[in-house]
Amino acid sequence: MPTELSVGLVEPHGDATNPGIGVVAPFDFALDRELWRWAPDDVSLYLTRLPFFTTPVTVEMAVAVGDRRALRRATRDVLTPQPGVVTFACTSGSFVGGTQGEYVLRRTMLEAGAPAVSTTSGALAEALRVLGVHRLAIATPYIAAVTARLVRYLREHDVETVSSEGLGLLGNIWRVTYGEVVEIVTAADRPDADALFISCTNLPTYDVIEPLEQALGKPVLTANQVTMWAALRAIGRSAVGGGRLLAATGRLSAA
Repeated sequence: MPTELSVGLVEPHGDATNPGIGVVAPFDFALDRELWRWAPDDVSLYLTRLPFFTTPVTVEMAVAVGDRRALRRATRDVLTPQPGVVTFACTSGSFVGGTQGEYVLRRTMLEAGAPAVSTTSGALAEALRVLGVHRLAIATPYIAAVTARLVRYLREHDVETVSSEGLGLLGNIWRVTYGEVVEIVTAADRPDADALFISCTNLPTYDVIEPLEQALGKPVLTANQVTMWAALRAIGRSAVGGGRLLAATGRLSAA
């Protein structure tokens, strides 16, 4: 029989009926709190980071972050608390190899023992499909060569990039401010864009999504948003937060 103290308390971790989420992140990921903000109070995130190496944020770094051996080991490490899904929380690392490369990442995690898997770029493709987006504007912190790989990945999913703006950063992306994010997204927007995407899980975006959507009149998707949206869907849960993506999928779930 529950005590007076226990009534209304929320368990602080997942269990067999309410599993948590295993998160494999790059070594430089600095926005753990962003991911937690999307999670319901009773869903835990079990984070592990890939090995550190000193490389600027280039195409070569994106390829290195997606190294299969490191990803396999990280996946096995994060399985100890028995998450219901493991997600690879890195945008560039999951789009740099195109759709085939993203598939290989998911297969690697499954082969390592993950019960279900997702990646940031795979989640983006699914979110665009759900919203019916075919023409996209993108804002990134990357140099042009990395942004070009994202454009190519989107093309493989039959999504046209109508415009793109990049900050040209080679590191310390997590230091970008909300003001800089708003500025680059506004610059990237075009009337013919169905939606906007803010790339990179190391870019802070949680609090600017709804204001940007209201100002621009269209969906605004972000890397951490779609990452958590997809991972939570995999365990039968919904993300906590705003934005047209969550509203749209909420309506679908209720139908």
